[in-house]
Amino acid sequence: MKTDAPTVDDVRRFWEANPLFRGETQHEIGSREYFEEHRQVVIGDCFAGTLDERIFAVPTSARVLDLGCGPGFWLAEFGARGFADLHAADLTDRALRLAEQRCRVFGVSCTFQQQNAECLDFPDGMFDHVNCQGVIHHTPDTAASVGEIARVLRDDGTACLSVYYRNFVLRQWWWLRHPARWISYCGATLRGRGRETIFATAELDDLVRLYDGADNPIGKAYTDADFLALLAPHFAVEETFLHFFPKRSLPLPIPQSLHRWLDRNLGFMIYARVRKLRTSATVKLAA
Repeated sequence: MKTDAPTVDDVRRFWEANPLFRGETQHEIGSREYFEEHRQVVIGDCFAGTLDERIFAVPTSARVLDLGCGPGFWLAEFGARGFADLHAADLTDRALRLAEQRCRVFGVSCTFQQQNAECLDFPDGMFDHVNCQGVIHHTPDTAASVGEIARVLRDDGTACLSVYYRNFVLRQWWWLRHPARWISYCGATLRGRGRETIFATAELDDLVRLYDGADNPIGKAYTDADFLALLAPHFAVEETFLHFFPKRSLPLPIPQSLHRWLDRNLGFMIYARVRKLRTSATVKLAA
């Protein structure tokens, strides 16, 4: 278990060396086949077969920032739905080059900037909407990132954010770690980035961190209350929902109907659709 507090530079170094989906595909990273396979896995595994359209529930005329764009999955999906004013930011140059290549392959127009989510260079109120999926739980000061998302949104602007969720499995990990170890021996695993023995991990914090790789410096999981408290200073929360039960990690296939139920009721990712609080008076009323 890591003892030194990781820094943003530690996070940057890890993700420069380990772009999403590395170790899970045999296709060349950056090829059309890589992007197509990545899309299949995200929709099939992270959303149980159907991408949740609530994530795109803003006018297509909106100026959208995809913060922590990774290899460009969300940019391509927004572009396919007719959004034309798209902006991408990521901590790593590797992710930006992959996202730019993905947009080129699928004909999506976008601008790209290397940015630290804890301290963005964008002007106040530049965007109508921020999409930030599975990003801010990987940075040391997550609260600062939430504040920056609010700052770069116009008054009454919207965002859709997601972080790892401390669901029933994680909350009961002290008891479930022993059967999980046996399931691991039976073949439950995640491929690539040193994650092969993830379910034999005893410590909950390490389990969450290891999901993205053995050398991943930061991974946090939030309870409902913790996530809402993180958002409350800046946003009115309009809706929360769950997704992401990684069936590809299981030793045996499960029925699609069961996967859909697990995805929506026992998901490992919590999503929030939020609206920026407009004035201090609004904040007081919301409190």
